[in-house]
Amino acid sequence: MKNVPVALSGLSLVGVAVLFYLHFSKSPATTTASSAVLSGDIKIAYINADTVLKYYDYYKEVRAIFEAKGKKMDQDLQNRAQALQNEIGAYQRNVSTMTIGQAKAVEEDLGKKQQNLQMHQQRVEQELMIDQAKVTNELYTNLTTFLKTYGAEKGFQVVLKFDRSSDVLYGNAGIDISQDVIKGLNAAYQEKKAGTTKVDSTATKK
Repeated sequence: MKNVPVALSGLSLVGVAVLFYLHFSKSPATTTASSAVLSGDIKIAYINADTVLKYYDYYKEVRAIFEAKGKKMDQDLQNRAQALQNEIGAYQRNVSTMTIGQAKAVEEDLGKKQQNLQMHQQRVEQELMIDQAKVTNELYTNLTTFLKTYGAEKGFQVVLKFDRSSDVLYGNAGIDISQDVIKGLNAAYQEKKAGTTKVDSTATKK
């Protein structure tokens, strides 16, 4: 039986799969020729996506959760597959002593069990894909929300993503805002965690 592939390879690309072109303007809905930023006046920065992911607390924690969940699911599937294989082996050893009717009944039962195992594997894979999509969305939201505020404060019109998959082949270290982004994202995440813990603690006391 085929083991379930752990979806971490896809997850590790979550934070580096998007090119962020964030435009900041006081009146984005009413941009005109007079308010447009000239190319020579554009202030640009970039983030090293690999670095941000490596030191982003939320990503590190969610990756650990995915690894643990993936291993648990994979072990469960292996156990189920091995149990079915043992039944198939027992049938093959004893089929010569069975009547045609008995053999047919066992084969049908084993066939149903194999189908059930395949369906269970598909459900597991689907569950991992759904979880991964949620994490992808939250990573994107967390990063873009932070960059909108940060970019407005620093006066950036464009923030680029820099890694091997991007179109940015070189970036001067002076416009690399990765460390600021990491600090900001981690601060926001720790604040969110503290707030969640406080709410949970209050609910428990009630």
